[in-house]
Amino acid sequence: MASGFFAILDDIGALMDDIAVTSKIATKKTAGILGDDLAVNAEKATGFLSSREIPVLWAITKGSFINKLIILPVIFLLNYFFPEAIKVILVLGGIYLAYEGMEKIVEFLFHRDKKGHEVVQESTLPEEDENSEKAKISSAIKTDFILSLEIVIIALGTVIEKQHPLLTQILSVSFVAIIATIGVYGLVALIVRMDDAGYFLQKKSHNKGFLNGLGQVLIKALPIIIKVLGVVGTIALLLVSGGIFLHNIDYIHHLIPESVPSVVSEFGLGVVFGLAAVLVMTIGKKLISLVKK
Repeated sequence: MASGFFAILDDIGALMDDIAVTSKIATKKTAGILGDDLAVNAEKATGFLSSREIPVLWAITKGSFINKLIILPVIFLLNYFFPEAIKVILVLGGIYLAYEGMEKIVEFLFHRDKKGHEVVQESTLPEEDENSEKAKISSAIKTDFILSLEIVIIALGTVIEKQHPLLTQILSVSFVAIIATIGVYGLVALIVRMDDAGYFLQKKSHNKGFLNGLGQVLIKALPIIIKVLGVVGTIALLLVSGGIFLHNIDYIHHLIPESVPSVVSEFGLGVVFGLAAVLVMTIGKKLISLVKK
């Protein structure tokens, strides 16, 4: 009886060791996507009132966990019964990411700044702020879904390459998915609360000494970091989407010469597909508005 018990413990120990090693390798391979995920979601989680930052971030984090709960079983089932469908899902997700990135660029280049009474009028409508908040949360969760899908599939590909048993695959990929959510949104929370930490240090130091200086640095650095993350997040969307097209569409993969750096190819593909998606959506919206009239 005792020998059987210790044999079970030995098997559990071996399983946990396999999971730890496999999860470490999978996490390394998804590091680039995790960096993109951080940049994209940090940019999307900002721009709210200070009192709304943490509630908004928590809403996005819950949405991210729900995304993982949906993605994990679906991907395992598809990989077992219909592995070809995973490529189709990835490409469709890539089109959405490319659209998100290029829509921001087009809006930045061609939008009309609002002035005077337009700004005042909008600021007096609290329901507009509430709708804007819900829209941003919804957009962040949708983007997280696509990035989470990419992370899960890359992690799954890693454990499949190592030919681990199904249980090890499921536990390893699930572990990577959970750590990705906790790590990314934990860092996002720290970033968006930098200014509050700065004000706290200033108050604690009575506006004197090293702590006061550190507080001023945190306060002044936040808007710079947010702007940088906004740019990085947009570029990340185009790079991730371009990478999806490059590695999952055989025609494109063979069309682009190997001499072209992968970063250039991925960014270019993201821009091309993104512009096409923006054009299709713009035409579609105009057609729908004409039909409604």
